Amino acid sequence: MIHKRYIWLLALVTLAAACGITKPYRSPEVDTKNLFRDPQRSDTNTIAARPWQTFFTDTLLQQLIARGIRENLDLRIAMQRIVAAQAALKQSKLAFLPDVNANASVKQSRLAFPQGYGLINTATQYDVNVAASWEVDVWGKLRSGKRAAQAALLGTVAAQQAVQSSLVADIAASYYSLLALDQQLLVLQQTLTNRGEDVSSMKELKAAGVVNGAAVVQSEANQYAAAVAIPDVKRQIRETENALSILLALPPGPVARGSITTQQLPQDLSTGIPAQLLQYRPDVKAAEYAFRNAFENTNIARTAFYPSLNITAAGGFTSFDFSQWFTDAGLFGNVVGGLTQPIFNRGLNKARLTTAKARQEEALYNFSKTMLTAGKEVSDALYSLTSASEKKESREKQLASLEKAVDFTKELLRYSSSTNYTDVLTSEQNLLSAQIGSINDRLQQWQAVIALYRALGGR
Repeated sequence: MIHKRYIWLLALVTLAAACGITKPYRSPEVDTKNLFRDPQRSDTNTIAARPWQTFFTDTLLQQLIARGIRENLDLRIAMQRIVAAQAALKQSKLAFLPDVNANASVKQSRLAFPQGYGLINTATQYDVNVAASWEVDVWGKLRSGKRAAQAALLGTVAAQQAVQSSLVADIAASYYSLLALDQQLLVLQQTLTNRGEDVSSMKELKAAGVVNGAAVVQSEANQYAAAVAIPDVKRQIRETENALSILLALPPGPVARGSITTQQLPQDLSTGIPAQLLQYRPDVKAAEYAFRNAFENTNIARTAFYPSLNITAAGGFTSFDFSQWFTDAGLFGNVVGGLTQPIFNRGLNKARLTTAKARQEEALYNFSKTMLTAGKEVSDALYSLTSASEKKESREKQLASLEKAVDFTKELLRYSSSTNYTDVLTSEQNLLSAQIGSINDRLQQWQAVIALYRALGGR
């Protein structure tokens, strides 16, 4: 009776000690109060909660994004990493079950004289047995291993979501870059036509004695300046199409698209509150799961300092006579329980624990850095959008003024000797620059919208 009390007391002490070896996980504390560089928001509505189909409404763009999500190779690679992580999690769960092995063999031996006592010189042994071993999870090593595998799986899922979010944003960015380049090409082609008409006009004015030959040559040079810009834009269009084809897992080729003049910016661009980045931004979630994985690996390293309890059992039949193989005479069995305590292992356990702690700290710093980066990207996108919007009114007035300036200088050239073709040339160059700038302003707005979608963790 007294021995039983000691056994129960020892079990209770062991259980209490086991509870203090591994530590429970707590999410890292992050101050998100000033993560965005703008006035604090209290509205929790965010575009990150909207599916991409409702955010990008261009039907041709939707088709491209759907194709990318279905076929993109980076996304497929991420999916295979999830499959591998699922297998690792399944393996960690199976660690709680006994390891069972079966064996059947026939052994033919030639015996030396002392082995057979001079009576026999050969022997045939028939064996069949089943052996099982089971590690009792006293200190929580297996439970920590399971939680680490779960964190790794969730991390790969979050990483796959990050790939998809970036893919959607990259496809949209390339699409709107193409629309902007198409519009630039139209402007340059129209400019080339207009400057061809200017050359004809200058030749007529020279024939009438209004201008000299220098004006004709300058008008021709102005026409060629527009002509040489067109091949560069066409090259950029081709390269952007090819890059977009890679995202769609297609060979390089043309891309069906609309026009930037018909595109409407989303009206609702709510960012929510900074704390929601933990909920929606997949790379932030992946960084936290990486920290949790490192945390549980530290727990595993702690358990290595304590003895492991293993229970093994074996049973079967063995006989030197085949006819007596499966009989009571050949039946054997055993059960063994043992504790294995590391005594001297050249500091390996200490080194493993130190390494695990260092990796845990590294994962924590990476998580904090990811959060700060997310806040920076949201702040940049918001200000870029504001900056592009602020330029809109001024750009429209600039274009209107420059169009009048071109018309006025052309008229003055016809009827006033105080104006020369250099004035026309300057006004036309300024107008072309402003037209290209206006297209880039609109592209900047879309780029900022797409960057905000990505930065908030759009899906």
